[in-house]
Amino acid sequence: MKAFAFAIFLLVMHQTVAANGRSDETTVAGTLGENIILPCGNTLTNVTPSFTRWLKNGQFTIDRNHSIIIPISSSEGHLTILYNQSLYINRITLSDEGTYLCDSLPHDNKTQTSLTLQIVSGPDNSITDIQPATPLSNGTLVVVRGSTVSFNCSSLSYPSQSLSLGFQGVASSNDSLAVGSGSWLGFRIEDVQPTAQGNYSCRAQNSISQKAVGWSTELLVYYSPERHPECLWKAGKDPSDVQFNCSWFGGYPSPTLFWGENHQEPGSQGNQVAGRLMESEETDSLVVNLNRSLLFDGQTLKCDGRHPTISLGEEKFCSFTLKSPYPEGLPLVTALEGTNVTLTCTESSSLPPALTTWQRTAQQEDVVPSPKYILSEQGPTFTLTIVNITKQDEGFYFCRSENPLMVRELEIYLTVKATSQYTGAIIGIFLAILIVGSGIVIAKTIYSNRDRICLGNGFERMEEERGDVLSLVEADEEEVFHEAVPRLPPLSLTNGHNTTLVEIHTIPSIDHEDAEIVEHPLQLENPDIDELVTF
Repeated sequence: MKAFAFAIFLLVMHQTVAANGRSDETTVAGTLGENIILPCGNTLTNVTPSFTRWLKNGQFTIDRNHSIIIPISSSEGHLTILYNQSLYINRITLSDEGTYLCDSLPHDNKTQTSLTLQIVSGPDNSITDIQPATPLSNGTLVVVRGSTVSFNCSSLSYPSQSLSLGFQGVASSNDSLAVGSGSWLGFRIEDVQPTAQGNYSCRAQNSISQKAVGWSTELLVYYSPERHPECLWKAGKDPSDVQFNCSWFGGYPSPTLFWGENHQEPGSQGNQVAGRLMESEETDSLVVNLNRSLLFDGQTLKCDGRHPTISLGEEKFCSFTLKSPYPEGLPLVTALEGTNVTLTCTESSSLPPALTTWQRTAQQEDVVPSPKYILSEQGPTFTLTIVNITKQDEGFYFCRSENPLMVRELEIYLTVKATSQYTGAIIGIFLAILIVGSGIVIAKTIYSNRDRICLGNGFERMEEERGDVLSLVEADEEEVFHEAVPRLPPLSLTNGHNTTLVEIHTIPSIDHEDAEIVEHPLQLENPDIDELVTF
C-alpha cells in the first residue's frame, strides 16, 4: 500500500513540474573513466529534502528517500544520490552520456534544472610515424637525402579533435604543414633535402574539453660527400718529415677517416686487406705526421672514408705511391772561357715532390742566386746559368733533390777551355800556307820530271817509263864518259823501248842547277858517238 501511494506521489509531482515549472539546461563535460558529481538545482534553500529522484533522457534513473540512511557500501555503486540531492557517477562510461533532470520534495515549483552530461576523452595514444627512417639510440630519426618521406600524425579523442602538423628548422620558425579534424593527419615530402632537417611537432586538441596534447620528433637528413676523399701532403720543418692530410668535406654527419698503408674496418667482413693502420677519427679532415724511418720507396699510403649512408662494399678512398727522387741531366759539360753556360737538371719522378737545389765544388757549397749564378725553375726542369765563366768556375756541380724518403744528387763536371780572339786569323793563315805549299810541291814535281814529260807524251809517257830511272850526278868540271858500253845492234829494242843515244855534259854552276840533258835521235852510223846509254 505504501509503495502504491509513493508511486502516485511521483506521478503527481512530475505533472506539477511539467505544468508549472521552468527548465534551464546546462552542459557538463565528464572525462571518460573519471568520477563526476551532477548538482541538483531546484532544492529549496534551508530545507532538508525528504525525497530526491534523477531522470536521464526523461527516463527514471535513480531516487532516494532521505529519511532512510543508506549504508556506505551501497554508495559505492556506479550511481549514487548524495545527501544534498547531487548525483555521483563513479568512473564515467560512454553509456552515462545524456540529459539528466533532478527533482526533490519539497521543491521550488518555479525552477527546474536539467544537466547535459557530455562524455569526453583524449587526446590519447598520440603518435608521429615517419617512414622510411632509421631511429638512433636517443630516439632521433634519420632519413637519406633524396628519398621520399611520409609523415603520419594520429591521436584518439572523444567526441572529436583537431590535428595540426608543424615544422621548425634551423633557419625557420614554426611552420604549419597540415591541419585536420580526423583521427590522423598525413604529409609527404619527395626528394627530401637537408633543409627539411629539424623538429616535426604534432598537436591534438579535444573539441569539447579543449584539452591539447603536443609532441615532436627530431628528423636528421644524412648525405655523403659527392666526391672521393682528397689526399694532400705538406713538407715538415725537417726535410725528413712529412705531413699527410686526408680531407672529405661536404657530408653530414662527418665521415670516419682511416690513414694507413691499408686497413680493415672494425666489424667488416669482405673489405679487409693486410696493412698497418696509422690513424683513424670521425672528422672531415685527418692529419698524420710521419718521418723517414716509417717510409720507403714504393710504399702505398691510403685514406679510406666511411659514411653511414654508404654501404661497406662501396669504397671511397684516395691513395698514392711514394717514390724517391731521381735527378737526370748531362754529367759532362764543356764551355769556352768568357762565355755563359747553363747546367740543366730534371726531376719529375719523386712523390712527395722533392726539393731541388744546386751545389758546387767538392765541398758541395750551396749556390746562392747572384749576378754570377742565375737559378731558374720551370716545372720539373731546374737550370743554373753561370755568367762569364772563367777557369775558376771549372769543377764539380751538384743537382741535389731531397724528399722525405731520401736524397739523390746528379754530379756534373764543367770543363772550361781557353779561347783566343785570333782564332779566325790563325785558321786563315793555316789554310793559305796549306794552299801555297801544295802549289810549290806540285810545281817542283813537274819541274823535276820535265825531261820525261817532254820526251814522252806528258804524264802518260812518264807513267809508262816509270821503270827507267837515270840518276844524274853533278860535278864541278865537265866530264865526258868514255867508258865502253855495250853497243846494241842497229834499230834494236831494249825492254820494248827505242834505244836513245845520250851525250852528257856537266855545266858548272854556283847554284848547282840540274845538268842539261841533250837528247839526239839514234844515229848508228855516227862515228863520234862512242857511248850508248840505255834508259
